[in-house]
Order: sequence, then structure tokens, then C-alpha cells
Amino acid sequence: MKDQFLTKEGMAELQQRLHLMKTVRRREIADAIHTAKEQGDLSENAEYQSAKEEQSRMEQEIAELEMMVKNAHVVAKHKTDAVGIGNTVLLDWQGTEKEFMIVGSNEANPMQGKISNESPMGEALMGAKVGETIHIPTPAGNKECIVKKIS
Repeated sequence: MKDQFLTKEGMAELQQRLHLMKTVRRREIADAIHTAKEQGDLSENAEYQSAKEEQSRMEQEIAELEMMVKNAHVVAKHKTDAVGIGNTVLLDWQGTEKEFMIVGSNEANPMQGKISNESPMGEALMGAKVGETIHIPTPAGNKECIVKKIS
């Protein structure tokens, strides 16, 4: 598995999700399996089969989350003159100011302004400096923007 880059907040969210899965969800599924077992014949018990499938999916997700936490590199926010993971970038996007935070791929959420460092836009911004014109690939062709501020 490749290295995962996360902000401090992203790591906290990941650890919280893992804790919830290992404690609350495991207990809920164990209770569902126990209830289904009490109904008798397991060979034709759809509730039991469904609960066992859900348990399998959950355990796989727990293993994936544990691997992500193990391989994560927490990126501290720091002042810099070039765009990197953890920075917030203010862009002049065709006359409109837009702000994006550069995050690792696991934290990306474009609707919240969180752009992955591995996305075409993130890759174009990585290493850019204030005042630089950046060409960002889009389905409609390259778009130009100017880096106004890095924080």
C-alpha cells in the first residue's frame, strides 16, 4: 500500500472512524448475529446470512482503516512559499477568487474545497508560488489561474 498523506484533522477523523467501527459497529453486528441464531435453523436464515455478510464487510473495512493509519504520514501545517499538502491556496480563477486546501487522497472532498495532491488540479498546484500562473487540466481544456496566497 502506498503512503497516505493526512492532515492532523484527517488523521483524527480516521482514528475516530476506526474506533467507532471496532467498538460500536462490532457490537451491533454481534447482537444481530446472536438474535438471528436464536431463530433456529441457520441454513435458511436470511437474517443470519445478512448479518454474517455485514460482519465480513465491516472486518474488511477495519483492516483497511488500520492499514491506512499505519501507513499515514501526518502533514503539519506550516508557513511556506510553495504549495504543499496541508496548505490552503487562494486562487484568482478567471476573475473570481477561490480557496482550496491541498490534502492527501483519503481526505479529498471537492465540495468542501479539499483537493487531493494526486488530482490533476492538486498536481498542478503542488510546488507553485504566490504570483505564479498555473495551468489546470479540465475536461474543457486547460484553465489558467494565478496563485494569490498560500497559508
